[in-house]
Amino acid sequence: MFSSSRIWVVVIIFFLTGSCRTHSGKDNQLLFWCSNNPREINLCDSLTETWNHNHTANHIHLQPIPEGQSSEEVILAAVVGKTTPDIYANMWQGNVEMYAHAGVLVPLDTLKGFLQFIHERCDSAVLSEITSVDGHIYQVPWKVNPFMTIYNKNLFSKNGIYDLPKTYSAYLNAAAIFKNNSKRAGSTQKWFGYTEVKEIWYQRLFNFYPLYLAASGGAPLVINNRAAFNNKYAVEVFAFLQTLYRDAYFSRENLSASDDPFVAQTIATKWTGPWEIAYLNTIPDRNFAFGYFEPQVPDDHQGPVYTYADPKNIVVFNTCKHPQAAWDFISTMIDKKGDLQLLSVTGQLPRRKNLESDFFYSGYFKMNPMMMPFAKQLPYVKGVDNCEVIVEVLDIISQEYEACVVYGKKTPTKAIQDAEAAVNVLLAANTVKANSF
Repeated sequence: MFSSSRIWVVVIIFFLTGSCRTHSGKDNQLLFWCSNNPREINLCDSLTETWNHNHTANHIHLQPIPEGQSSEEVILAAVVGKTTPDIYANMWQGNVEMYAHAGVLVPLDTLKGFLQFIHERCDSAVLSEITSVDGHIYQVPWKVNPFMTIYNKNLFSKNGIYDLPKTYSAYLNAAAIFKNNSKRAGSTQKWFGYTEVKEIWYQRLFNFYPLYLAASGGAPLVINNRAAFNNKYAVEVFAFLQTLYRDAYFSRENLSASDDPFVAQTIATKWTGPWEIAYLNTIPDRNFAFGYFEPQVPDDHQGPVYTYADPKNIVVFNTCKHPQAAWDFISTMIDKKGDLQLLSVTGQLPRRKNLESDFFYSGYFKMNPMMMPFAKQLPYVKGVDNCEVIVEVLDIISQEYEACVVYGKKTPTKAIQDAEAAVNVLLAANTVKANSF
């Protein structure tokens, strides 16, 4: 993922160079970039082949996104170089607002059939989340991988942990039991859990942010161009995570640099998504069972438990000569059959309402019961706020996370206060920049 300092490079270059270009290739051909994940390539190849077989005009040319440091870097370069595809099906939701403001995306709500289709597929919460600040919709909600807590059932049972630790105190108590038992056994160092300690902004999407959403009932980080996270939920999340490091329940070292610590049973839990299911089921001679439950919440939490959706969406760039045809193709990717293919081929979940109760998908979940907890979680997932500088917001939070959570240099209250102040300065400066164009 690219740094936010490069975001303004894109915006500035775009406005200086203009927005028109001649699309390369045949006039009746749409260029479709998908992820370079092998399973997604297989899925998109099948969807494209079906479309091309049934349509004589506006054929789709599928191409996995070119190799680069990250897909975000490649899209950034394509926007600057005016070589964007017509359709891109792996856009991180947090980048959409910036590109929409730069004027490089098609407002999909202006296309025939889009609004009716999307209202039938998605609930009002999702529609609100994907609607830009200008009132248009520039992204198609496609797939999600909700973050939950994976745990080693054998290690739990071996250590006498029979109730799932769903609250902060329960998790800390279980961690203490696990640590004490490991010491008495004189075994190799084991940790109750692990999450990346790197300061990189996107790592906060995998620890702080899911826990913040869980604690707050899905509250935003930014409201009306002001920081909205200086509240008890963020402070309590920082305090919870700080305790995990202070009491040596989590490692400050980079465990992911060696063998997978969960597979090696060096850790008992971690926050992760449904992709672990297929991965762990391919591990030869795996001698432990595993399961999932929601992220931890404060002891006094009431109501549903939200988590981070890790959404990847579909966009149409304004270099597309046939945006209506592009949407017509996309609608076949996300109809019921297309969503079933997404599940079956990739093991990722479509962002579709009532997925867990829709009889159309019951056969899949009967064959893949471990995916059902994630399907049931879908009504309670969130992406990120529609904020052009959300990357920088997360970067500021990440700096305070390192100082407070990992190294205990600040109290949680002070760290969150400092993050709020810095984010408000950032948002004010961003408004000045935007108004100067």
